[in-house]
Amino acid sequence: MNCLKRMRRNLISASASGALLATSCGLAHAAGDAAKGKATAERWCTSCHVVSPSGGGGDTAPAFASIARMRDDTYLREVLTEPHPPMPPIALSRYQIDDLIAYFGTLRAQ
Repeated sequence: MNCLKRMRRNLISASASGALLATSCGLAHAAGDAAKGKATAERWCTSCHVVSPSGGGGDTAPAFASIARMRDDTYLREVLTEPHPPMPPIALSRYQIDDLIAYFGTLRAQ
């Protein structure tokens, strides 16, 4: 086997092993955690939004339940990634955004 083929095979093997390791170690985060999303929303968003149907919160912005019914996940990801006025500039991690979107999904199901 020539050197180029051997390098290619090793690279493919290493990539597959890395993906398997990430998944088996719990590092893959494809779907968010709705409970964490609710906790994040309660911490950062209640000054303007009513976050949960049974909870309090501000009334200067739409309630999360209304947003969940009106907007899809793509729109929510864009808004949460690049906040714009009047929304304050909150720097959320990719994982926090995934969690918030999962929480919005639970509100749609209600």
